[in-house]
Amino acid sequence: MDKPENIRNIAIAAHVDHGKTTLTDNLLAGAGMISQDTAGEQLAMDTEEDEQERGITIDAANVSMTHEYEDKNHLINLIDTPGHVDFGGDVTRAMRAVDGALVVVDAVEGAMPQTETVLRQALREGVKPTLFINKVDRLISELQEGPQEMQERLLSVIHDVNELIRGMTEEMDEIDDDWTVSVEGGTVGFGSALYKWGVSMPSMQRTGMDFGDIIELERADKRQELHERTPLSDVVLDMVCEHFPNPLDAQPRRIPRIWRGDADSDIAETMRLVDEDGELVLMVTDIGIDPHAGEIAAGRVFSGTIEKGQELYVSGTAGKNRVQSVGIYMGGEREEVDHVPAGNIAAVTGLKDAIAGSTVSSVEMTPFESIEHISEPVITKSVEARNMDDLPKLIETLQQVAKEDPTIQIEINEETGEHLISGQGELHLEVIGQRIERNQGIPINTGEPIVVYREAPQEASQEVEGVSPNRHNKFYITVQPLSDDIVDEIQLGNVSMDMPELERREALQEAGMDKDTSQNVEQIHGTNILIDDTKGIQHLNETMELVVEGLEEALDDGPLAAEPVSGALIRLHDAKLHEDTIHRGPAQVIPAVREAVHRALIDGEIRLLEPIQDVRIDVPSEHMGAASGEIQGRRGRVDDMYQEGDLMVIEGIAPVEEMIGFSSDIRSATEGRASWNTENAGFRVLVDNLQPEKITEIRERKGMKLELPPSVDYI
Repeated sequence: MDKPENIRNIAIAAHVDHGKTTLTDNLLAGAGMISQDTAGEQLAMDTEEDEQERGITIDAANVSMTHEYEDKNHLINLIDTPGHVDFGGDVTRAMRAVDGALVVVDAVEGAMPQTETVLRQALREGVKPTLFINKVDRLISELQEGPQEMQERLLSVIHDVNELIRGMTEEMDEIDDDWTVSVEGGTVGFGSALYKWGVSMPSMQRTGMDFGDIIELERADKRQELHERTPLSDVVLDMVCEHFPNPLDAQPRRIPRIWRGDADSDIAETMRLVDEDGELVLMVTDIGIDPHAGEIAAGRVFSGTIEKGQELYVSGTAGKNRVQSVGIYMGGEREEVDHVPAGNIAAVTGLKDAIAGSTVSSVEMTPFESIEHISEPVITKSVEARNMDDLPKLIETLQQVAKEDPTIQIEINEETGEHLISGQGELHLEVIGQRIERNQGIPINTGEPIVVYREAPQEASQEVEGVSPNRHNKFYITVQPLSDDIVDEIQLGNVSMDMPELERREALQEAGMDKDTSQNVEQIHGTNILIDDTKGIQHLNETMELVVEGLEEALDDGPLAAEPVSGALIRLHDAKLHEDTIHRGPAQVIPAVREAVHRALIDGEIRLLEPIQDVRIDVPSEHMGAASGEIQGRRGRVDDMYQEGDLMVIEGIAPVEEMIGFSSDIRSATEGRASWNTENAGFRVLVDNLQPEKITEIRERKGMKLELPPSVDYI
């Protein structure tokens, strides 16, 4: 741990069911931490009961192991991440803690949509990829391929992955080297995690095994001999030690990417040098709960050394937290140690104010960039405790859930007494509901899944006047739609109010905003921007805070169905304010601004947007018609159909609302022969003939007046 040059921090990432957790088992067995016989079936990193039952990874899990490479002992800190799209937040957070990502791809299925997503998450954090092609045994035994066909198939998988890497690294200035993977370079491995054998170019040179020998042994069912002659764990761990950067190489490149502080300061220098004697800097990437020790914050130590008893600052909170204990993860177990120096991944108790994404340090400093989760919650369920006595405990548990998983949003509706949980998909919410019942012992009732909508203006509005209840204050506002490029930049975190003004102005101009507008940005709320175009109005400075508050209220509950507004550019052109402070207080300004914003949005023909998903179905050709009918029958559209191997691939998009219950329907339509996956693809305008019906339905559910304002006559 004290020799950063011998440390490797890595994550294993892949599409769902491509074999990450099985591969991790092999590595643990190779490091002598679990038995060789049960590796591959034990799934040691899936520590929760529901993970073992469902056979998928839900939470990212950390483990530290050692490996002897070129006569040196190396410490490998590994994070096994989920592959299911609903748990993508765990992957994003794991990437912040590591320097290398081992991307696993199924040899038969090839690079899939989620492979692309995890690669993008890794490269956005400046994490270097290598590739392991798993399930090669299926090419030999199931598809009966010869050496030539096999080579062509494997090369096409490598080519697809490299195309993705090239496309994503083109715009990254700090990557000078070529990060594509190659067999000759030793950054590609092949093998079978289930049967525990693996090869790479360096290992073939070392053991003299080639693909011909492998096909022979695999066909003769001599898998044990294959495993003994070329064990998977050696091949992968050698690749990790040789090709992944150690913290000394990685931190100078990664720090400028994830930290916007002063590059000439002492703390920047100690982070670049991975100095264990410098000030302590820890970035928390995960919060877990231990029934005995309470909350455990896991994260990467970028500089200094963390030990018990230290008093540390947590970004965004006042006062200090005292470290109770320090440890490292061994799968589901936590081993306590005296101290953890820079360059390692530590598990710490006592940081009660920390959440996933906090910066913890011994001196006050600029925090790290927040971890940007690409997808927004698209589905909501209401949760209520069956027994009223459990209510306080349920509220506490829900707050804890939101702390552990930042991709979940919790809202407590005080009027109806409902607790609403919003997440990435049906499975995401189902797992959370089960865990509340099972781990906390609180019986709950959950409502039907509700889809989250948005509202957005479609064209520029005329100038609208908003008048305060006492008639003494007036605000003049227009609204226009923001361009998609600017909305994307806000969502990716490249434009925010926390940035220095000059940087923000440049970023907005690059995304296509004109110079004058970008200089007057007053507030960014969600993906909406407020521009202050007023000139020299008396008292406006001290009233601005209330104007922003009124604007935020209006945008959180749009005029159509009280759903959040997105993608609106709001301009304040003029304001008339009363001389006397008493007559322009919150009770006057907030309703006036709220009314003006809503009226301007209605004049800008605001419409309801619904969330959509990209759908991909792999199905035998005789069931192709039934499968594409399932998409089209759900108001979806089919964009592409093509043959891949012996299967037909159907790609298209469909609304999230119509996809609820899709899994059972597609199974019965294709006799269970289809495999499919979906990915969130943002929001699109709901077709006009469904707008009135959907708006009425949402208003009724929320207990609002059913009739819309008469000015909404365009729908």
